[in-house]
Amino acid sequence: MSDTVESAVIVAIDGPAGTGKSSTSKAVAAALGLRYLDTGAQYRAITWWMITNGVDTADPAAIATASDKPAIVSGTDPAGPTITVDGEDVSAPIRTSEVSAQVSAVSAVPDVRTRITGLQRAIAAAAEGGIVVEGRDIGTTVLPDAHLKIFLTASPEARAARRAGELAGADVEATRQALVKRDAADSGRATSPLAMAADAVEVDTTELTLQQVVERVVALVEERRAAAR
Repeated sequence: MSDTVESAVIVAIDGPAGTGKSSTSKAVAAALGLRYLDTGAQYRAITWWMITNGVDTADPAAIATASDKPAIVSGTDPAGPTITVDGEDVSAPIRTSEVSAQVSAVSAVPDVRTRITGLQRAIAAAAEGGIVVEGRDIGTTVLPDAHLKIFLTASPEARAARRAGELAGADVEATRQALVKRDAADSGRATSPLAMAADAVEVDTTELTLQQVVERVVALVEERRAAAR
């Protein structure tokens, strides 16, 4: 590690859904004056495009053929991250249950992962001052040389309660079952599965407030910066 940690720190935050990745990553980026990238939104965006354009999301070959067609652009301001597909703001439609139900199948296709990983690496490389990148394979595959790797975890019950709280009226038990199913799909896929990097710091958020998690991650970044001086 060099002095670039001070000027262009790259923080990878991985973990399954419902652990607080997005809220933590945005808050950490804002606190440290860094850019922010939600990689899950990119996979949701390409899934939304597939659905909207009639691509069979149960057909990996069809997905692979279409994977390079949509133009996906991610804004990296932690105060207001944006995402567009072919110039259209898709920040709302990519969060529908229809997209949620199909994103694992689409993101498991190697051609899709290659395409999106390339976008992610380009964004991280261009981020002046540094960036916080959140996802499921950032520390293991996308940015294996990140200065700091964090892996957030939480009990399935805590994750379900948080996710159901975000989705007004959602059933907590049904949400828990959906999360467990998503975990199995993401951890079991052949290409870039959800996994904790060997050199990542695990942070269990089950009993922590968002502010406590943010303070913990910010402290870890500062420790790495101090060690690099």
